[in-house]
Amino acid sequence: MMRFMPEPGAATIPFWEGCQQGELRLQRCSDCQHWQFYPRNLCTACGCLALDWEVASGEGSLRSFTIVRRPVTEAYAPDVPYIIALVALKEGPTLMTQLIDVDVPEEGADAAANGIVIGSPVRVQFVPWGDDLTMPMFRLAS
Repeated sequence: MMRFMPEPGAATIPFWEGCQQGELRLQRCSDCQHWQFYPRNLCTACGCLALDWEVASGEGSLRSFTIVRRPVTEAYAPDVPYIIALVALKEGPTLMTQLIDVDVPEEGADAAANGIVIGSPVRVQFVPWGDDLTMPMFRLAS
């Protein structure tokens, strides 16, 4: 059984190419300067069609998280437990991602004891995900 793999399309190719190169690229409106994620054909703030791809800081804060203890398929069984997180980027958008390089607390234990606290600063880390794809994941900033 294989992991679920994103399928890069025309609208997302610059994002995935950036990840391969170690850059977190987001769309930014050339009119109102609004940052947005996920990629779209128009600005969600002003409706402008002129969007640029810019390198984001890769910095943010932990907005929410959940600990996955039961794999969605057998392909993920070796990875459990792991943490799925919502990260609020410094630029504004929120990404759903995985929090890596943390000690996942035992069931029933307080995640804060492991430094996993809402509002904690995080930083992007690019992780290979299959043969041709690199995923942006986040770790607690030191």
